[in-house]
Amino acid sequence: MPEVTQGSVNIANDVLADLAGYAALECYGVVGMASPSLRDGVAQLLSRDRLRKGVAITSNGEGVKVDLYVVAEYGTQLAQVAQNMADRVKYVLTTNAEVKVDSVEVHVQGIKVRK
Repeated sequence: MPEVTQGSVNIANDVLADLAGYAALECYGVVGMASPSLRDGVAQLLSRDRLRKGVAITSNGEGVKVDLYVVAEYGTQLAQVAQNMADRVKYVLTTNAEVKVDSVEVHVQGIKVRK
């Protein structure tokens, strides 16, 4: 029988940001992650190795608040895409990292036609 050891595990916010970024990209209607700051009013699309730049994780003791900055696909219903993305990110963080998610906010930084 395995021995049970008491303790705690700390997960870095960068790891949570990576998990949230990959989960967001899996959602229908998402072209990519964007930088939180707009440069000259234009959303800057981030490459897959810089996804965490488009995610802001704020810890508040027991849970976390997640802010996602995305570029959505033209012609999709933004409200539905944002709701699906928030649900998916909350599910992934809760099941994979066992972190309590207080809220997920989706900020659509731009619209782009998928090629």
